[in-house]
Amino acid sequence: MQLDYDLLIGGGGLAGNCLALALKNSGLNIALIEAVSRQQLQQSTAGDRALALSAGTVMMLQNIGIWDEVKSKATAIKKIHISDRGHFGKMRLSAEKQGVEALGYVIAARDIETPIAQLIEAEKIQQFCPAKIETLKADESAITVTLKQENKNSQISAQLLVGADGGQSTIRGLLNIEQHKKTYQQTALITTINSSLPHQNIAYERFTASGPLALLPIAKNQSAVVWTRTSSEANALMSASEKDFIAQLQHCFGYHLGELTLAAKRIAFPLTLIRAKKMQAQRSVIIGNAAHQLHPVAGQGFNLGLRDVVQLAEMLTKQQQQKHDIGDAKFLDKYTQARQKDHNKTIGFTDNVVKVFSNQWLPLAAIRNASLTALDHIPVAKNLLASHAMGLADYLPLVSNHSKR
Repeated sequence: MQLDYDLLIGGGGLAGNCLALALKNSGLNIALIEAVSRQQLQQSTAGDRALALSAGTVMMLQNIGIWDEVKSKATAIKKIHISDRGHFGKMRLSAEKQGVEALGYVIAARDIETPIAQLIEAEKIQQFCPAKIETLKADESAITVTLKQENKNSQISAQLLVGADGGQSTIRGLLNIEQHKKTYQQTALITTINSSLPHQNIAYERFTASGPLALLPIAKNQSAVVWTRTSSEANALMSASEKDFIAQLQHCFGYHLGELTLAAKRIAFPLTLIRAKKMQAQRSVIIGNAAHQLHPVAGQGFNLGLRDVVQLAEMLTKQQQQKHDIGDAKFLDKYTQARQKDHNKTIGFTDNVVKVFSNQWLPLAAIRNASLTALDHIPVAKNLLASHAMGLADYLPLVSNHSKR
């Protein structure tokens, strides 16, 4: 059977585009399918969200050929300050003490999505955009996708379909892949603030009774805010006046950055841990947010998704070089098994942080604060934590493998 493509990537967002760029020299004939027009993506408020890029993620972006295109828009995190509101525990991490240029970077989603989309255009990767996937049909030799474009239907086929179409994944639904869901009864409030004092490239994570508050450095006197509250508190804060909202934020955070003022509108979204019960089906695999959605407490969503991308690209390239079927069921099983350890560790860590630091039971509060203080004064433990915070423990094997290509 003559196939139209080797690989179809459903989703032209960060995960899908990064996968296409990671495979640009693989010899695979690739097509990208995106349901939303580039103009709609550019105008979406989702582009305003801040992404925390670990040092390991930056290394991956460098190897894919993306980082040079976006680094001018990114703000380095030189220090991380972690505290527990109302308690004595604190911990500080420093890039200088770790011997690195930065512990990580912060960038607006739009400022990385746009250059990546331009790289896709420059590489002349085939795109169907806007195009909606209507049906899927897989057999032993191929998967066939029915696309709807401007009220016209067409079919294209490939050895493999990768679902990289986000949390509301159409592909996951068509594959009948169920999800595990855990509702945190929390809502994240997203905005940007101006501060009377410069942030000095410090990222703050402050744990409170209702959930964590993160202030991430962006412009010189601006920080991105991710403020987790109970659902009822979040509703009240969204309804509050700008003056009252800032007053409550200032009370929660303190005056590390001086006086705070709002620099952007407030956005709220409920927090749920979502994980697909499986990642593969016949001649299909899902990655990134289509496979998992995390609480933002540790800023690991995009970082974990990029690790999905890089490991899949590495394995697909090897499979192609050996002239093996990239949609083979055993190959897809091998990939999903390879991702399980990282998924279990990262999702478990994130979930446990939410449990431990949203609990005000006094004995537990005492233990966690003693632990923060101890970590701050034990170099070996602190260095290990810094390595995980920078994503290097997870990324170095992938960086090494990808660099050898």
